[in-house]
Amino acid sequence: MRLGKPARVILAVVTGLILVAVYVPLFVVLVNSFSTSTSLTWPPPGFTLEWWGKAFQSAGAMEAVLTSLQVAIVATLISLVLGTLISLALQRFTFFGREAISLLIILPIALPGIITGIALNNFFRTIMGVPLSIWTVVIAHATFCIVTVFNNVIARLRRTGTSLEEASSDLGAGIWTTFRLITFPQLRSALLAGGLLAFALSFDEIIVTTFTAGSGVTTLPIFILNNMFRPNQAPIVSVIAVVLVVVSIVPIYIAQRLSGSEQQRR
Repeated sequence: MRLGKPARVILAVVTGLILVAVYVPLFVVLVNSFSTSTSLTWPPPGFTLEWWGKAFQSAGAMEAVLTSLQVAIVATLISLVLGTLISLALQRFTFFGREAISLLIILPIALPGIITGIALNNFFRTIMGVPLSIWTVVIAHATFCIVTVFNNVIARLRRTGTSLEEASSDLGAGIWTTFRLITFPQLRSALLAGGLLAFALSFDEIIVTTFTAGSGVTTLPIFILNNMFRPNQAPIVSVIAVVLVVVSIVPIYIAQRLSGSEQQRR
């Protein structure tokens, strides 16, 4: 399909406005992390690296980073295992209720975060009688991180088909041998891309975390929210926000590159 010149101009203008609306605020946060003002006035009266040094010396910030990393890593590992198993079950086998299960797997990523948070909070505290802790946060994050792994893996399974697996079975290979030598190599890049996206999704999640974290659990997004309006903390929060953006961009960029490379090879 070819667009006329007026349509291309309109499309370019709309795209430019959207990009400006998304990235100009991020640029402002980056500039404010170097500002000499403690109240983040604009334009900045001067520039300094003082806040970067204080941010990396902040025990609370470093503890929050470590907590976020722990939650994101464990949630990603759980998502990789469960997402892969569910994808194999739904793609390789036919049974009653398969479409309904597929819908239920995808639903958590479509629900508003506040709904998921309230539901999980009630489940942990009322039904299970479990105190909120870092493990309830991990389980909560895994519920929506599974979706990213599931979508990547099941899409790959649909493209690869079953011919190589059937040939492996015909040659006498067992289930685990076939999975190790045939299925897993075909899924490797999809698993890596799904895992990176799940990690990024978990690392900067705040709404569900707010409802499922105990009083002693502070992830990096919660630390930012708690310190945003405290005196002399705004520049440090800007530094941490910049770091959070970078940490979120890197896995998404790698996952995108992996998906693009896979499509080019095909």
